[in-house]
Amino acid sequence: MVPLRLLPKVFSFNEEGDLPAELRHQRALNKARLPAMVRYLTQHRDSYIFSAITASVDAQVRFEEFGESHQAPTTSVLRTGLLHVPMNARFIINDGQHRRAAIAAALEECPDLADECIAIVFFLDVGLERCQQMFADLNGHAVRTSRAINILFDHRDQLGRIAKRVAFESPVFRGLVEMDRSTLSTRSRKLFTLSAIFAALRDLLADQKEASVEAQLGLALRFWDKVAAQFPEWGMVLAGAHTAGELRRDFIYVHGIGLHALGRLGRALLRERPKTWESDLAKLRDIDWSRSNASVWEGRAMTGGKLSKTDVNVTLCSNLLKSALGLELSAEEQRIEDNFRRGVI
Repeated sequence: MVPLRLLPKVFSFNEEGDLPAELRHQRALNKARLPAMVRYLTQHRDSYIFSAITASVDAQVRFEEFGESHQAPTTSVLRTGLLHVPMNARFIINDGQHRRAAIAAALEECPDLADECIAIVFFLDVGLERCQQMFADLNGHAVRTSRAINILFDHRDQLGRIAKRVAFESPVFRGLVEMDRSTLSTRSRKLFTLSAIFAALRDLLADQKEASVEAQLGLALRFWDKVAAQFPEWGMVLAGAHTAGELRRDFIYVHGIGLHALGRLGRALLRERPKTWESDLAKLRDIDWSRSNASVWEGRAMTGGKLSKTDVNVTLCSNLLKSALGLELSAEEQRIEDNFRRGVI
């Protein structure tokens, strides 16, 4: 365990920017990542979690075991003692250079972090090839968690908490939401993903940030209840008359891009028609949401018959919904729409 104040001094990181990649001990430092890490560290002083830093020691070290008996078998569970490291030793960070840089920056903002500690795992430095292999081994087998599982397990994010409560408490979503995957298999009995609901709510509630969590939750529950009422097939899945797979196969509105576009539409309705938005949603019934309707959805929500979820596609879909409900497009939305109609997109 090493005090944070010693980390920038002892564990220096040479960015090696002038060296070709094959001669570096690891990847170059990405400074764009640091501000978010510093905010995380300084804003969650009592609950932040940083995994151990891995470092190599470039020196002749000596381990002195405690106790008189030095005949303990090599399979002994616990060997305690002192590790003697020369003062001129060089420490090379194999994994954790961004944590080290973020800690150094955080110490400038919050000097009282200095005496907190972080774990360090040491290896002997036996050359460039070994250091590069260590970096590859440490990072090559890591699996990035899905967006959905990050939302599910993150209890700090307010919008994430609202999304989870909508998924659990809304009568139109309950039991139909995949909580830990961001994609649905063909045979999945779920109709939506938590990450798709989160993305839709991010737009729907973008102008409601000053409202309380309960107020935002109540608005979200009401909005999706009114939306679901416009799609009879949605209710049939809830009643067991249709399968989730059939609905995903046939309709746009149950997919992530459809929910996201509905969220953007909802934001515009709440802003421009706060008194009539519920009744205005009835016009959604006039739209042909069938995936087979290529004349409407090809290029807007689909490319070559496959759904596309880029931000441009979401904008094009929300443009269609806004136009159907008589809402004006913003300048940027109109620019994207014009490009689409000219075949530029």
